[in-house]
Formats: sequence, C-alpha cells, structure tokens
Amino acid sequence: MHMHVHHLEHMRTTVELKDEHRSALLELAGRRGLKGFSDLVGEAIEVYLQSQARMNESLKRALRAQGSLNAQEADDLCSGVAEVRANWRGGMATLAPSADEPEASK
Repeated sequence: MHMHVHHLEHMRTTVELKDEHRSALLELAGRRGLKGFSDLVGEAIEVYLQSQARMNESLKRALRAQGSLNAQEADDLCSGVAEVRANWRGGMATLAPSADEPEASK
C-alpha cells in the first residue's frame, strides 16, 4: 500500500510592521509560549479573510433584496427608521441636544 502525505506548505515573505505592532505581537507570542509571531499573523489573516467573506455575503444578500419592497413598504420603512432615530437614547451620542435636554457640561 502506498500513501501520500501532503504537508501544508508555508511561504516565507517579508511584511513591514510598525514597531508597536511588532512589539505587541512578540509580547502576545511570549504569553502563548511561541518563539515567534508567524502563527499569530497567520491567525489574524485567517480571521480577517473570514470577516471579509461574511461581509461580502451580507452585501450580496442586501443587493439581492434591493427593489423587493413596493413603494408603500419603502415609505413605511423610512418612516419607522426616522421614528427610531428620533427617539434613540441608548449607546450613541447625539450630535446636538434636543430642546428639552441641557447641553452636557465639559
């Protein structure tokens, strides 16, 4: 019986890093017991590529939905969003205080 074992091949390349990024990577690698930070860079690239794929899929879904509302539904949605924005009080700072709110002191 013959078996072929395929090893994942790694490509060596040069990447320019800011000093503070290199320092942070070396510190993190040290905490993980790694000799260098190649594994961390590979992990970061993988996470980034996955997030880009998810974002691209979300964009495709949004574009497929484009035009799926009739005029009345679109108007209702715009009115609902405007109402939510007008009454929003959590998590986000408003650009200007409303007439009944005093301006925050500095």
